[in-house]
Amino acid sequence: MIQAPTATLNWNALAEQVLDGYAITEAEALQIVRAPDEQLLDILSAAYKIRHKHFGKTVQLYYLMNAKSGLCPEDCSYCSQSKISEAEIPKYNFLSRDKILEGARLAHERNSKTYCMVISARGPSEREIAAVEALVPEIKEKYDLKICACLGLLDQDQANRLKACGVDRVNHNVNTSAEHYEEICTTHTYEDRISTLNAVRNAGIEICSGGIIGMGEQDIDVVRMALQLREVRAESIPLNFLIPIEGTPLADNQDLNPRYCLKTLAMFRFVNPDRELRIAGGREIHLGSMQCLGLYAANSMFVGDYLTTEGQAAEADYKMIEEMGFVVTKNEECVVG
Repeated sequence: MIQAPTATLNWNALAEQVLDGYAITEAEALQIVRAPDEQLLDILSAAYKIRHKHFGKTVQLYYLMNAKSGLCPEDCSYCSQSKISEAEIPKYNFLSRDKILEGARLAHERNSKTYCMVISARGPSEREIAAVEALVPEIKEKYDLKICACLGLLDQDQANRLKACGVDRVNHNVNTSAEHYEEICTTHTYEDRISTLNAVRNAGIEICSGGIIGMGEQDIDVVRMALQLREVRAESIPLNFLIPIEGTPLADNQDLNPRYCLKTLAMFRFVNPDRELRIAGGREIHLGSMQCLGLYAANSMFVGDYLTTEGQAAEADYKMIEEMGFVVTKNEECVVG
């Protein structure tokens, strides 16, 4: 296993190097997540220098719509919608046009920049691709939202069709490191996921890809996931913290604490300095009263519920953003100040 340097890094100096174009190493990233808790505020302060340089005090909001729930043939251990899950969740095929448009209306009302349409599947059927092709132009015309589609594994033709209908981003998470992937899924490979990301990039669509912390991985797996996302040049990185759902194989995983979660967010900011970093699922559980500190590293968050679990009230999110001195923006250009 790679060992971090024994000497403590100067976090502010490292942040200045990153702002000058330096790409931090695996060992340096590892030292961030392994830093003692008494260094947490210094690490967050340094991460905020990087965040502020690229995004100022702005926060981008995302709204998630579970457009097709359950019924998935994959065996991802963390997922309540997988074929091996015994979790009691709603199960339904692709939602009607009216319900998808209602979700877009809510996204617009909640000041979201991006509307995320997600389906549970290995990959989209022809019917599902056609439905997305029909819906995306209508949503963009009515509500002026960016569209992120999360449809499972994609081939090049499917990615090209999503580009043609106006999809701005495709979400397909790497979830963990290549080395740990077989521990959480066996019905497809890590390479399958990278192939989908390559198809998305080749189609000219922005990549949204992140992962989940707390699935029994080692620190090095978290770091290598961050480095992989730097390699694929993901424009948007959602970082989830495992929600241990009863009925899934990882239901008993309870290893996270808020200090570690904040260090991982900071590490992702150091590794991917100018990328949109989003606090995603599980923040309410694992960051708790400290989740506001996550915005010193991240510049984006989901508002509302997740796929099969509830988030905190949108009003609480707006209050947190305001009390931290940040502002919600839907603009492409973030004003530093």
